[in-house]
Amino acid sequence: MLRTTLCYIEKNGEYLMLHRVKKKNDRNEGKWIGVGGTIEPGETPEECVKREVFEETGLKIKKPLYRGVVRFIQKSDPEDFTEDMYLYTAAEFSGELHECNEGVLEWVKISEVGNLPLWEGDKIFLELLKTETKPFYLRLYYVGDELRRSEISDKPFDN
Repeated sequence: MLRTTLCYIEKNGEYLMLHRVKKKNDRNEGKWIGVGGTIEPGETPEECVKREVFEETGLKIKKPLYRGVVRFIQKSDPEDFTEDMYLYTAAEFSGELHECNEGVLEWVKISEVGNLPLWEGDKIFLELLKTETKPFYLRLYYVGDELRRSEISDKPFDN
């Protein structure tokens, strides 16, 4: 199972969004997402999100707020895929934004993020970020690129 992080950095009512248009063979190609990446062996999700944000943006986030876990379960040819994504938000950061080799970084009004080309499941957890204060656990079931079902809980997954 793949373990990743994703962070939505907030400033003045906007999220820093990454339009995935530069990387070859990118399963997120053309989509707008937050910033993050793969958790390396021996790394905690918080260490990963801080490292990935800095590598992709040049920003050092302070006090990332853990929001929950999103489990993607995808059935597709040639193989099935499962990912646990540790979700964070951050409002305190320092540094200067730089170019990202995975896509184009842009500040987008939070109220307009839902109008961007997003994964359908992302719309669910982006809405939860607006309303939930305690960690949530969301399962998203995809067949290919189509979201078929979602389940939310306030309890961690028992695998």
